[in-house]
Amino acid sequence: MGGEAGSEQPPVRPDLAATRAFFAPRATGWEERFPDDGPAFAAAVEELGPPRGGVVVDAACGTGRALPLLRRAVGLSGTVIGVDVTPEMLAEAVRRGRHSEAALVLGDVSHLPFRGASVDAVLAAGLLPHLANPRAGLDELARLTCPGGRLALFHPIGREALAARHGGLVEVDDIRAEPAIRAALSRSGWGTELVDDGADRYLVIAVRSSNCG
Repeated sequence: MGGEAGSEQPPVRPDLAATRAFFAPRATGWEERFPDDGPAFAAAVEELGPPRGGVVVDAACGTGRALPLLRRAVGLSGTVIGVDVTPEMLAEAVRRGRHSEAALVLGDVSHLPFRGASVDAVLAAGLLPHLANPRAGLDELARLTCPGGRLALFHPIGREALAARHGGLVEVDDIRAEPAIRAALSRSGWGTELVDDGADRYLVIAVRSSNCG
């Protein structure tokens, strides 16, 4: 079988391999490392405001911490999908029973297996720093979101605190800085509603333009 044409799997992109290498050994016990993040996730989901009965995607869902919150927001008639590129993170989500709250998809957020304009809301927690091309990621999230749909870019601590946690400083060209993220979202077809780049959290709320062209 190994010698048949087309049997070889395509190589994993370096950025995806690096993301998996970072998160795979940390999946078990990930939530215990950050036990106080729950209220911040709940507030972000509330401000995202997924519609009852709607379709919401947790892009880079990790262990699925937000999935029960998203399920409560859209109700039993809604659809919740969690996407992550690291198998071990999704396995941890299953171990915690999050597969009862949402469909779990192993996938690359830059190339999602969803048709265009099929999603009402997207939560992306901690996503942009792990994308080799954050602007292309925003384009992809815009592609799958229907006009008027909402996006939350979120992290439960501020950018400076997060950089310090990793032993560094905030990069001067960080796309998450307010002028940069507003411009990047606009180019991708999003209108920015909120940028909370504070000490305690990072939250951007954007709305998909009705002009999908």
